[in-house]
Amino acid sequence: MISPLDPHLAPERVSTGLPRLDTVLDGLRLGDNVVWRVESIDDYRHFVTPFVATAAARGRSIIYLRYGRHAPLVAPGLGIQIVDIDALRGFEAFTRHVYQLITDHGRGAFYVFDCLSDLLSAWATDLMVGNLFQVICPYLYELDTVAYFALRPTSHSHRTMSRIRETTQVLIDVRRAAAERYVQPVKVWQRQSPTMFLPHIHDGDQFRPVIDSSDATRLHADLERRQGETSQRQLDYWDRLFLDAAEVATHEAASPRRVQVLEQLYQVVISRDPRIVALARRYLTLDDLIAIRARMIGTGYIGGKAVGMLLARRILIREEPDLWGRHLDPHDSFYLGSDVYYSYLVHNGWWPRIMRQRTADGYFSEAQTLREDMLQGRLPEEVRLDLERMLDYFGQYPILVRSSSLLEDGFGNAFAGKYESLFRVNQGPPEQRLAQLEEAICRVFASTMGDDALVYRQQRGLADLEEPMALLLQRVNGRYHGGYYFPDAAGVGVSRNTFVWEESMDPAAGMVRLVMGLGTRAVDRIEGDHACVVALDQPHKRPFRDQDDAGRFSQHDVDVLDIAENRLRALPLRQLVRDDPDLPLRWCAELDRDATQRARAHGQAEPVWRLTFAPLLGATPFVPLMRRLLAALETAYDYPVDIEFTVHLGDTGEPSFNLVQCRPLQTLGLSQRVALPDQVPPRRLFFASNGHFMGGNIDQPIAQVICVDGPAYSALTTTQKFAVARLIGRLNRRISARDQCPTLLIGPGRWGTSSPELGVPIRFGDISRVAVIVEVAELGDGLVPDLSFGSHFFQDLVESQIAYVALFPQQPGSDYRPAWLDGLSARRRRPIFTDGDSTDDAVAAAVRCFAVEGLGLKVVADIVSQRLLCFQDRRSRVA
Repeated sequence: MISPLDPHLAPERVSTGLPRLDTVLDGLRLGDNVVWRVESIDDYRHFVTPFVATAAARGRSIIYLRYGRHAPLVAPGLGIQIVDIDALRGFEAFTRHVYQLITDHGRGAFYVFDCLSDLLSAWATDLMVGNLFQVICPYLYELDTVAYFALRPTSHSHRTMSRIRETTQVLIDVRRAAAERYVQPVKVWQRQSPTMFLPHIHDGDQFRPVIDSSDATRLHADLERRQGETSQRQLDYWDRLFLDAAEVATHEAASPRRVQVLEQLYQVVISRDPRIVALARRYLTLDDLIAIRARMIGTGYIGGKAVGMLLARRILIREEPDLWGRHLDPHDSFYLGSDVYYSYLVHNGWWPRIMRQRTADGYFSEAQTLREDMLQGRLPEEVRLDLERMLDYFGQYPILVRSSSLLEDGFGNAFAGKYESLFRVNQGPPEQRLAQLEEAICRVFASTMGDDALVYRQQRGLADLEEPMALLLQRVNGRYHGGYYFPDAAGVGVSRNTFVWEESMDPAAGMVRLVMGLGTRAVDRIEGDHACVVALDQPHKRPFRDQDDAGRFSQHDVDVLDIAENRLRALPLRQLVRDDPDLPLRWCAELDRDATQRARAHGQAEPVWRLTFAPLLGATPFVPLMRRLLAALETAYDYPVDIEFTVHLGDTGEPSFNLVQCRPLQTLGLSQRVALPDQVPPRRLFFASNGHFMGGNIDQPIAQVICVDGPAYSALTTTQKFAVARLIGRLNRRISARDQCPTLLIGPGRWGTSSPELGVPIRFGDISRVAVIVEVAELGDGLVPDLSFGSHFFQDLVESQIAYVALFPQQPGSDYRPAWLDGLSARRRRPIFTDGDSTDDAVAAAVRCFAVEGLGLKVVADIVSQRLLCFQDRRSRVA
């Protein structure tokens, strides 16, 4: 409840426009929010009209918020502003609009809201109506306003009505019985009289209290008979919606009503994206949606990641039920609805800060402190109770808490790696497991305020769109290996392989990245470790020069869940082999006989295994099944797809898949082929590569080159290397627009590494505006590119249409001539520091920036021949 005003300060009185009602209520006060619970909108109108007329006559500004489906309540007039608000844009957009209106009009304005119950048709749950009121009411109170609201009480649950009653200052019931209108104040804050809270007969200008108990008893009996209240009317609108769905599913096989119910559920549970909804119409039935509701915690959307997973499963089962009935594991996920995210913010009192964060000035600054507080927040109690029941269901199986925001994994917006997804080993007593789960949920919620997510949304024009966070709560697929738990294999797959590294490969065959253990190593760039990259049309070909590279660029550690320590761990494969002889090595690995002999010579008895997955790829139906799976999904989506999966292997190597994610794959596409010159004079060549690039067919002119010198960078301290990363970020932000100043960024080792000794530790936001990014293998310093095709980092590059090149100067077919930059005139050199920047001489020496517009420098590539060149067009000359 809002704290009372200073009792020594008498607040200004305000009239309802009905003098006798003023007497009943002892008048209104500035700051009052007045909620009318009515059976008919005409009864609300009856009290709105005199209130507005009196306020206008006294020179008050009146703002009428128009969003209801009923006829308008207020006519245009002097001092009256009518504001139309589209509730279908969602809770946050609606609330932001109202919040900004209140801010703009400041103190003392009066407000009339359409019936709040009409918002149910747009939001599908009166939980959000309660959230709206808890957000708006205190703000109106602070600014000394008076606001009128209306509700139809039979449309809302008791819990929502209780929240509204607790928050408002004045609550009045208006009902009809025996052809008479009765007005009964239910709450009038800080005012009372002997008859104030009795029913009052409203007759003309009179409000006569019903002072005879016998009359009051007959009145209430008549009201109850007339209203015919049922238990269903005490349910949330959301629950009634699904009760209707269950009734339709049981009794009406095909009817207009069934279509209507289905369409409404698609719009409030699945998505607002018409392309995703179109897929849902084809593959998700009414029974599917009812099954989703049975596993939902809270209300609202289940989010893009959950929708993608469900659609993929239904597509496969629909297309080939016998095949995928054998090779697709059942799923038993739970879904935390997107409304819980907003309720979390409101419950913890953060909504005013959310409104500040949504402004240009607060977009990043407010998010920093808000994120820290969100990590320590508390979920509403009713959510915690549902989570307890979910934990009872899962027992002590590990759980994966996955982000599943409204926009995530949609067409054009993957949000790959922008939000957190967290494993919970789920060990310990029930209260400890609940606390760990709640902490993980809060961390995922807080990741909406992370810099990477904010930059991504801003860069893609999504900063002003509603993006509530739903969650996908999944049992981790796998099995116990002694004290560890993990799946036999996991990976990511793409149906369109734009990463082919040989001319003979077919991009339409698709590609997968495979790892043993948890799939984290398949989606992240792990320092010193590499997933197995498989082109599905030629599964035994690898993008390596020789066997030494094959051993070097392979998986050495396995991500597992440690049951005893209750945490995620990365363990060396050798240690796992020692600890558990029952690993699926016969299908995932090959014995390295030479390395085993060398190890035994040094006193190590264990054999050395290489995770090549050759037996899985060659002796099981994994490859044809994966090609079939990806092709079926791409056909249904009519778009390339990107999936995440785990693999369970039977005794004979028979694979079964658990699909945990499916989304449209953002690709640069196979654009028109580019004609590359057969030969380029050395003085015009900057670099060349056979393979090891991504971006399809490329024809990109370059206006600016930012170069990090490998030897100079290697000589820096760790602090200075991080300073280089910050400097690259500043240079990136100076690029006004990619098309106006297409920039090539080239440097040693791996961009985006967390280990500065392996490359420049930038975040993706630090390179978001460049056109081409190049990683150079600086031999002797350990700085080697990482061909992590399909990882989250590469997904970012693809979505942002940034071409990628890995240069291996010592390999055949690769050529790197950094002296080309040295040949540029001094006037081409751009300053890297501006006023106010730090000027570390060693950092400055490691980074150079060149303006090369007008020189004809371009990057061209042909995906079929797998040739890429960065050269100066012959029509220009070095200046």
